[in-house]
Amino acid sequence: MSIEDWAADVELLSDLIVEAEDIKAFLDGLAGVAATMMSRATGQRIECAVTLGRRKRTGTIGGSTATAVVLDRIEQSLSEGPCIDALAEARPVLLRDAESAPRWPLYSSALRAAGVRSALAVPMALEEEASAVLNFFSPAAGTFTHASVMQAATFAEMASKALRLATRITALNELAEDLDAALKSRSVINTACGVIISQNRCTQEEAFNILRKASSDRNQKLFELAKAVVDGVCRT
Repeated sequence: MSIEDWAADVELLSDLIVEAEDIKAFLDGLAGVAATMMSRATGQRIECAVTLGRRKRTGTIGGSTATAVVLDRIEQSLSEGPCIDALAEARPVLLRDAESAPRWPLYSSALRAAGVRSALAVPMALEEEASAVLNFFSPAAGTFTHASVMQAATFAEMASKALRLATRITALNELAEDLDAALKSRSVINTACGVIISQNRCTQEEAFNILRKASSDRNQKLFELAKAVVDGVCRT
């Protein structure tokens, strides 16, 4: 592929990081970019799915098409195929022809039934005992040459960096949402304590203990009870 093609792929990955609403949307987009890249490299219509592995558990998270996702999930259910081996061995694994490959008979049969003749699994290194695999599917045998496998490996290296960044951004966004929720909860609880102080002429600590005891007695969450107290005052 040309430098311009690689630059376009990098730009698409950057856009995905910025625009994807969540990690699932990012992985669907990543699979789409990967499928387009390999279609361009091989001259065949390539489909792609993304599998995540963590602590000996795997799952198909995204795909360029519904068919790619289904084929990948079949592989997970059978526990055999290029993706399973790529995760275990941390290297690209190729199925050249589903008609003649003896290595994964059950999965090869499933591929043939779906009109797929060859498949390629390329691992991506992540963090904290996590890994991912790009799974490519082609309708023709012998699609994935040495050159196209190398291109897929280069793309996977770029994609892994983008995925790590997307994961970190998702984690930071979730942390920010949790902190915002905690601040709102604390604000409501403090307001409720103020109401109790004005009604009982007690200290802040005493008011909080009254609120906490009422929460326990009623088997009601502290925030929900505090909100009810505040709402009650607003309605009077």
